[in-house]
Amino acid sequence: MSPSSEEVLARLEQLAKSIYDQIQSGKPPYLDIPVRTLANTIWDKKRKLLVLGPKTAKREFFDIGESKRFMQTILMLSLIVRARRENDYPTIRDLYYTGKHTIYYVNEYGKKVSEETWDDQRESNAVIQDIEVATGLLREHMGIMHDAKGRIVGNMIIRSKGTEIDLSRMGSGAWGIPSNVDQLEITKVEADYVLVVEKGAIFERLNEEEFWKKNKCILVTGKGQPDRSTRRMVRRLWEEFDLPVYILTDADSYGYYIYSVYRSGSISLSYESERLATPEARFLGVSTSDIERYKIPKNYIIKATERDIKRAKELMNYPWFKESKRWMEELQLFIERGEKIEIEALSGHGFKFLSNVYIPEKIANKEWII
Repeated sequence: MSPSSEEVLARLEQLAKSIYDQIQSGKPPYLDIPVRTLANTIWDKKRKLLVLGPKTAKREFFDIGESKRFMQTILMLSLIVRARRENDYPTIRDLYYTGKHTIYYVNEYGKKVSEETWDDQRESNAVIQDIEVATGLLREHMGIMHDAKGRIVGNMIIRSKGTEIDLSRMGSGAWGIPSNVDQLEITKVEADYVLVVEKGAIFERLNEEEFWKKNKCILVTGKGQPDRSTRRMVRRLWEEFDLPVYILTDADSYGYYIYSVYRSGSISLSYESERLATPEARFLGVSTSDIERYKIPKNYIIKATERDIKRAKELMNYPWFKESKRWMEELQLFIERGEKIEIEALSGHGFKFLSNVYIPEKIANKEWII
């Protein structure tokens, strides 16, 4: 359950007050920030999730190596608090520009110099993430908007700001999943499963064919690497409505990684896995073994690059892949063959082979990988 606006503001102000209290008591001000690194990311085997470990870093104002990041954090915190007090919903880009300015000062040699509060948006984004882990709030809770790209369609009704939206009445279109998924009320879902499609164009084709209506499913796409709101929507459909989730990607190491992100979470956002990852998500395809199983025509087969192979070898070291015999076989086959195919390769058997044969048969025969 999402915290209320009052709870969000109180938690942000509490972080700021802790710094104020340190200064008032004559102590050097500091922040304790959970470390967001690979070394502090833990695979929770029982929950099948990547989670943030217990390590924290002390960010001290009087530490020359940490002082700039400390000040950046306080600056960003003040901008977010101001936005919440004024009931504004800034984008991450708004916060970057609002906080960006030049500080002029005289250094220890008497020379006038200048420094930017942050040099690029990667710096300001990282500070937002620091505030997320320090407060236990997510940027969506704090009213920070991002460029959402996910789309969804199916027999499903959503209530947003008092308005009911019927996702089965989108015509040839689909509904854009907004940033604030937790503020949506999902009032009705009539479906047997959720089908998540990596590629936007394949999603559009399946939607035009009304695949979701003929097969009684909810159709979702994150258009490649999914954003947080798409992953949150998929999680909610699985968690709240007990719907099986099937993932459809290209048969390459990057498609396999996209499945991994939906299922187990990502290292960079391990602190969000509990609400974003769907541990029981099933990989439907397309897989390397499908090349032989479905007799994919040679003109659809693509030679894997060295980067593809290197990435596949990295995936074989991920514990959530290592625990699956089928995944290890699939990744090994990809490396040995040095070949990949896209979802479109199934069109070698006709444009409707994907929707009429491949997806329904694989689900009916339980030919997924998990």
